[in-house]
Amino acid sequence: MSSADEPNHALPPSYARTDGRTDSCLRKITFKNHIAPYATGSTLIEWGLTRVICAATIEERVPRWMREQSSPGGWITAEYSMLPYSTLHRKQRDSTRGRIDGRSQEIQRLIGRSMRAAVDLEKLGPRTIWIDCDVLQADGGTRTASITGSFVALSLALERLLEEQVLTELPLVKSIAAVSVGMVEKTPLLDLCYEEDASAEVDLNVVMTSEEEFVELQGTGEQTTFIGSELTQMLDLARKGMRELRELQQSALEKA
Repeated sequence: MSSADEPNHALPPSYARTDGRTDSCLRKITFKNHIAPYATGSTLIEWGLTRVICAATIEERVPRWMREQSSPGGWITAEYSMLPYSTLHRKQRDSTRGRIDGRSQEIQRLIGRSMRAAVDLEKLGPRTIWIDCDVLQADGGTRTASITGSFVALSLALERLLEEQVLTELPLVKSIAAVSVGMVEKTPLLDLCYEEDASAEVDLNVVMTSEEEFVELQGTGEQTTFIGSELTQMLDLARKGMRELRELQQSALEKA
């Protein structure tokens, strides 16, 4: 992409990001595939200091509600969890509290919706793919890292099913990735780390397809409202980040 195509969001002279990045720069992102050998597909995504294991496991049946409604095809669902030592102060396990906290439930539903947008469920056949995302270390953007890593794990799992002739054709229809953007000190920033996220006036999570279609937008004025021009600036940054994420996902899959 030429410099003319880059969003023009110069940082104010008095502002500097906590890790020295420019406003339109992603943190360093890497994938370590096949991290969970018993899963059908898995990867460890390292996104700055955020680390998430994403694994896809196949169950040769569909949920009960699909059987009762005679719904064709398969299903994709997700579970998300932050391990107790993933944050500075120990986080209690959901199992010991006896319930999933509201944030985890929201995120796992988002992951499931995002992965279903990538797949032709009828071509998947009468089976369920479970996506498990376990956060090893959190420094902002765990939901976007989980979605981006889950697509890699899902792709690896579907390729394996194709190789084993469980599937006759690959049911993937598009790639999916997610990134955060926000306004910090009135400056639009791409990919907020924890410190930036905690002080952001506006926080926006964007899930998009490879065709730059929106799967979901989650935007909140944390400390103030925001206007249309600011939303446009943030979405420009998100699109730039999404193109880079797709390249990183593709490279990780080619290496696999």
